[in-house]
This record gives sequence, structure tokens and C-alpha cells, in this order.
Amino acid sequence: MHIRGQSRHQGTLFPERLDELIGQDHAVRVVDAFVDSLDLAKLGFSKVKAAATGRSPYHPADLLKLYVYGYLNGVSSTRRLARECQRNIEVLWLLNRLSPNFKTIANFRAEHPEALVRVCRSFVQFCRQQKLFSGKLVAIDGSKFQADNNPDNVARPAELEKQLAATDRQIEQWMTSLSESESQDDGGDDDDDDGGNTQAALEALKAQRETLTNQLQDMRDKGLKSQALSDPDARVMRGGRVGYNVQSTVDSTHHLIIDHDVTTDADDRLQLHRMARRARRVSGSKGLTVLADGGYSNGKLLGRCEADGITVYLPVNRTRPPGKGQVFDRSEFIYDAQSDTYRCPAGKTLYKTSRSNKQRQYCYTTKACTHCPIKAQCTSAAQRHVTRHFDEDAMQRTAQRTAEHPQTMAQRKSLVEHPFGTLKRRMHGGRFQLRGMKKVKAEMALSVMAYNLTRAINVLGARKLCEALV
Repeated sequence: MHIRGQSRHQGTLFPERLDELIGQDHAVRVVDAFVDSLDLAKLGFSKVKAAATGRSPYHPADLLKLYVYGYLNGVSSTRRLARECQRNIEVLWLLNRLSPNFKTIANFRAEHPEALVRVCRSFVQFCRQQKLFSGKLVAIDGSKFQADNNPDNVARPAELEKQLAATDRQIEQWMTSLSESESQDDGGDDDDDDGGNTQAALEALKAQRETLTNQLQDMRDKGLKSQALSDPDARVMRGGRVGYNVQSTVDSTHHLIIDHDVTTDADDRLQLHRMARRARRVSGSKGLTVLADGGYSNGKLLGRCEADGITVYLPVNRTRPPGKGQVFDRSEFIYDAQSDTYRCPAGKTLYKTSRSNKQRQYCYTTKACTHCPIKAQCTSAAQRHVTRHFDEDAMQRTAQRTAEHPQTMAQRKSLVEHPFGTLKRRMHGGRFQLRGMKKVKAEMALSVMAYNLTRAINVLGARKLCEALV
């Protein structure tokens, strides 16, 4: 005989309370306790106090709880959240059976982008108070997330110029048609209708031309080679994908994301010092060790990190590739700091001949290359040139430090890449639903907070976390 459930039509003398259906160690209780612990008015949420007149609004705490719960469970669609309010017993408990429509839910997220970012920071500070991260060793990395913009829906100056030229030709054709219509006008109604249609089409083309002209001028003023049309704040990344570059800083203690940011840079070269300083400020630690990949290799920023007491481990990238056994490698040229010269494998001295402020490097060479007996092993050009970065000393110290501790690169990968994988899985492959930098940052903040909330529950447990939040 099969196990049978109770009849759905069976009445009970003492019905179960909704609270009895939610376990004391359930994650939804943590969401409830966390939002209740926040000062929503201070964080920037509106309608914390309802107006004396007019229609009563939903309390922002209820809508915030719904979003935190949704992102915690991979549900970010406002329509799906609205359905969860009617069928999900956990949401029924969380919102006390409230059932806002999807438009109300969507407006809340769109109207409070900065406040949602502050909520994420508030939870990070709570984790700091609970000593869930040390802030001594962190890993920094960046990952590309897709914008809500079709890759084909992108404007480029060359394409806009072609569209502008085609529009001009159409305008000229319609002008000619209008002139012919006026010259052949015999006073008939049909001709009046044709003239009116022609004039309307001409006005539409002129408006289109003005839009294209403004768009082209705007791209030239900003120095953009391409611009997304659906989400103008997004940028075309490598591979033609339209999106954002999300920066993340993960602490080594419990793999919590202690800081993150959304940028439009196509690579990570300019992010190291900025993200490292932000991480040190968030953690409150004086000394900080940062692990990063070669994409963050930047001599100027490595020098700034050293000046600020931040120790960096990363593989330093060089603009000139190694010789791979065909020619002498750059490392075989010995630098003399006192005379500011290099000594080549043949024993000749290379002197500083030029500098490039753009590439931030000096160039060294010698005329002795012309008659050098081992020139074929050194270069196929007239002279061998050796470059030295303005911050070469900082780059060498970083490279040597990383070479002496090769395990740091494996540690970096285990720290920072897993959180990105979790975030992208919850965000349906790493695609934003909102448009515009402010709203995208809010969406990312909700995702990061949900990830940190999961980590905190796994480390402390739901019961202990709720006790700490009360």
C-alpha cells in the first residue's frame, strides 16, 4: 500500500500556524533578521514612513526582503517574484502573505539603485564585525558580464556615416519628388494627398538625419569606436560581446567578496591599485597582500601599491616577448643602476637614447652592434634595443616575489574564480536584466550580497547568524 497524504478537503480543529512550517535554521529567517536590522531611511530608501494622505505604499523592508530572498535562490525576474508571493510558502511567511504585483516590485529596484548598493556594503561590514574575514590576504579578479543589449545592436562611426549618407540620398530623392509634384500640380485632391505624404516622409527623414548626426557627434566627442544602442552605458568587449567588466575582491579566510565594482574597461590593467586600496579600506587592515593574474600587470600601479604598503603577487607581463632560444633574452642584459646603462652578452655597454612617456619606458642601445661578432644571436635589426620601464624596480621585485612563491597563483585561482562561477550561474549565465550603470550596479550588489549571505550561513549557521543580527 502506498504512502498517502492528507485530503486537501479535510478540515482541522487547530490549523497549523505558518511559522511552524518554516524551520528555525532556515535561510529565510536570516533574510528576515538581516533586513529588520537595517536603518532603511539612512540607507536611502523612500516611503519608510507612509504619508498621512493618499494610497498606502508597501513598506520598503518587505520589498527588500523579497529581492534578497529572490537573488539568494536565483530568482531575479520581477514577474517570477510576483508569482512566488502567491505560491511559495517561504515567501508567504517572509512577507506575511503580501502579494505585490510585478510592476511594484520592478519599480522598487529601479528607484533605489544606490540604496541597494549600500545594503550590500552593510552586510560586508556586518561580516567584518563577526570576524568572517581578516583583510590580510585577498585575491582580485575581473570577469565580463553581458549587458541587456544584442551584440548586433551596436553603432559604429563608419556605419553611422554610411547611414547618414544613405539618408541624405533619400532626402534628396524626396525633395526632387516634391518639386516635381508641385510643378505638375493641377489642383486635384489626389495630388494634394501625394504632396502631403511626400512632405511627411521628408520630415521623418530629416528627423532621422538629426538623430544620426547627434549620435555620431556624441561618439566622436567621447572618443568611442562603438556604442551599444539598447544600453548606452555598456561597452563592446573582446569577442564582440556587449557588457561590463565586474571587479571582485575575495578574502582568503572564508572566501567572502569584501568588495566589488562594475566598470566599462575592456581589460583589468588600470584596476589593481584602485581595487587594492578599496579592499584595505573595507577591511580596516594596515597591511594587505593581493593576489592577481597577469591582466593586472602595470608597472605604474605596482609602484603605487608598494608606496602604499600593499604587497602584490602577479606574473609581470613584458611588452617584448622572450627570444625563445632564437635571440638573447632581455634577462641576459645586465643593468647597472649607478651608471644607468646595460651590459650586453658581448660585454658592450648600452646607453639610454630615448624615452616614451606614453609607454612609460626608456630605450637603451649601442653602436657597437654593427661590428658585433654574435649579432646574429641578438637581433636581425641594425641595433638591439632594450627597454626599461619607469617602474622597472617595482616590476622586478613583484616578478621575483611571485617566482619565489609559485603557489600563490594557484591560491588566487581557488579564491576568486569560484565566486564568479557561482554569481554567473545564479544570474543565468552572467547576463544583466537592467540597463544603465546605476541599475546594473544595483543588480550586481544584490547578487554579491546573496553570495555572501550564503557563505555566512554555511560558516556560522542560520541560528547563530540570526542571533547576531538581532
